[in-house]
Amino acid sequence: MSVINIQEKFKLFSDVWSPKKVGELNNQQILLAKLKGAFVFHKHDNEDELFMVVKGTLDIELSDKTVTLKEGESYIVPKDVAHKPVAKEEVHVLLFEPLSIKHTGDVIADITVETYESI
Repeated sequence: MSVINIQEKFKLFSDVWSPKKVGELNNQQILLAKLKGAFVFHKHDNEDELFMVVKGTLDIELSDKTVTLKEGESYIVPKDVAHKPVAKEEVHVLLFEPLSIKHTGDVIADITVETYESI
């Protein structure tokens, strides 16, 4: 295993809502993603999902509230909780997710990614 420079990895891609895998540990995957606009409202029946904002501000809409994350902040969406990430401007996030998680959870959409590219 080598050192992962997150800032350098973000320079390797420009597409949004398409996470890139930078590592795995203990049946978890470490993903980087650029987000802009609104994602789909979805949930993961059996997996928690951690969002950590590296750059920008991210809103995570839940059924009863909106959680706003700024640079350096993180939030864990518990399993079976419907959520919709929204990025008014481009946001860079680091995600920790189980290897079994599906990109758009219980929803199939045009932006659904079946397999994450490793960078």
